[in-house]
Amino acid sequence: MREMRDLAARLLAEGTVKVVIGWAEGPRGLRPAFVTSPADAEQLVFDARAVHNLATYLNPRRPQVRRIGMPAVIVMACDAIAAAALLRESQIKREDVVLIGARCGGVLADPERNEPLTAETIAPRCVDCTRREPTLCDHLVGEAPAPVAGGKGVDARVAEIDALSPADRWAFWTAEFERCIRCYACRQVCPICFCERCVADKSAPQWIESSPHARGNLAWQVTRALHQAGRCTGCNECERACPAGIPLSLLNRKLHQVVASRFGASASDDPATPAPVGGYELDDPQEFIL
Repeated sequence: MREMRDLAARLLAEGTVKVVIGWAEGPRGLRPAFVTSPADAEQLVFDARAVHNLATYLNPRRPQVRRIGMPAVIVMACDAIAAAALLRESQIKREDVVLIGARCGGVLADPERNEPLTAETIAPRCVDCTRREPTLCDHLVGEAPAPVAGGKGVDARVAEIDALSPADRWAFWTAEFERCIRCYACRQVCPICFCERCVADKSAPQWIESSPHARGNLAWQVTRALHQAGRCTGCNECERACPAGIPLSLLNRKLHQVVASRFGASASDDPATPAPVGGYELDDPQEFIL
């Protein structure tokens, strides 16, 4: 943490950046912090409560951040994948951001509780994660933590849903989507939802009904998940932000598995690696259109 604070203070003092986006103590655990002076770098905190994917502040839908000036963003490995997606899809330029990589051992499932990271307390998204050190960064801080063994990951939860019959899976997702209130918190928190006008907001023609009922909710949730296929970074901020508690990570992870198995592709922290929707191979399987 000392290394992170000193680096942030130096970058601000030298004028390399105008703001460092990291985490600081808040009323309920850590919160995103925008540090604009070297002295304020002392408020930066990084531990297992740092659940927010700060790459979302690079999203062009947040012009307020750009108006501050050159940003430095602290990213864990999964956050760096989101930054790479924005670079890959020409939403930001590499020279317009400084990425401070933080080595990570996982985050807490309940970030409001400051407790040791164990198999019982680790977030499901971190159980299956093999990335502990971001490679897409200008600076790298922290020590490599020991991995936490055990715990139930998102893959295990997806396997449970896959084991259900088609009718039971349909019943499961129908019941989950019925609880959607169409607040769009999932869209707002996602670092790679950057359309200037979302398809869900279009009314001429109206592709997705805006009312929170079964038909409109199904269309919204499935459409958004398909837009993330092969792009989702697995940060699961959408699920954490959902006030209805819909397990969106299961839907996103299932599509990740499908894309990986059919096309050998997954979200990468290398901006030069094309997303599956942006690449084409002559031997791509396409039996679904035959």
